[in-house]
Amino acid sequence: MTVFQYEVFLKVVDTGNFTKAGEILGLTQSGVSHNISALESELGIILLNRGRNGVSLTDAGKRMIGHMRNIVSESEQIKQKTAAILGIEMGKVKIGSFPSASAKLFPGIISHFKSRYEGIELELYEGSYDEITEWVENGVIDIGFVSLPVKRLETIPLLKDKLVVLVPSGHPFHDYKTLTIEQLSKEPFIMPKAGCEVLIKERFQSNGLKPNIQFEVEDNQTIISMVQEGLGLTVVPQLTLPNWLTQVSTVNLVPETYRSIGLAVKSIKDCLPAVKEFINASQKLVKTNS
Repeated sequence: MTVFQYEVFLKVVDTGNFTKAGEILGLTQSGVSHNISALESELGIILLNRGRNGVSLTDAGKRMIGHMRNIVSESEQIKQKTAAILGIEMGKVKIGSFPSASAKLFPGIISHFKSRYEGIELELYEGSYDEITEWVENGVIDIGFVSLPVKRLETIPLLKDKLVVLVPSGHPFHDYKTLTIEQLSKEPFIMPKAGCEVLIKERFQSNGLKPNIQFEVEDNQTIISMVQEGLGLTVVPQLTLPNWLTQVSTVNLVPETYRSIGLAVKSIKDCLPAVKEFINASQKLVKTNS
């Protein structure tokens, strides 16, 4: 057995099929299959169920995958710490991010980070708040952008993202500077489903009010389009908005409400050297732009 075989196995599990795993690892599909078969043969157990719709873990695979992730992580620790001793910056950081952070934060952080650490590879996994938290807990990724607070993980606050009201052109509220939850409760409302709905519902509940929900939508662009068509008002974080908005205005919600965005890891103390550098780069860039 080799660490590389573990890496191949984990990549197949994370991508869901042999072809995608091979593309990422630079292997043919038969090369991926050979590594998995050799690993299973050495262990004497079947790790994966193969089917037309992809692969899934067997019961044995579920029991082994955590140990394999730990071995791969320890191997990466050795590589990076050895490189640090030799004065060489190298390694890989697997990062989880939700869509608005991927679009607005990640590109700038990548550019800043890569300008200083060319030898460190960054790998992006995009998902929901809950998926990112689960990936960090299970070792699928090294670090993730999350909405704070997060249980069971150590976190590093980065910034506060203000929630604003979106109002379509022609609506009586279009030219307002501020709006209250009381005013919104009387209007047709489009409830986001990407995670910030928890904050929005708390604001209504704390005022003893219920939103007049017409639609519940996850995709941010769809929400904006529905507001533009006059199907309702909504409240979204500023970070989710495109650089240019047409046929819709943003109005401040009072009192102001923010979602807190940060980075989450299993343990700051035990982070890979490259992960610690990514944290430092992220903090510096956010501080510079704030």
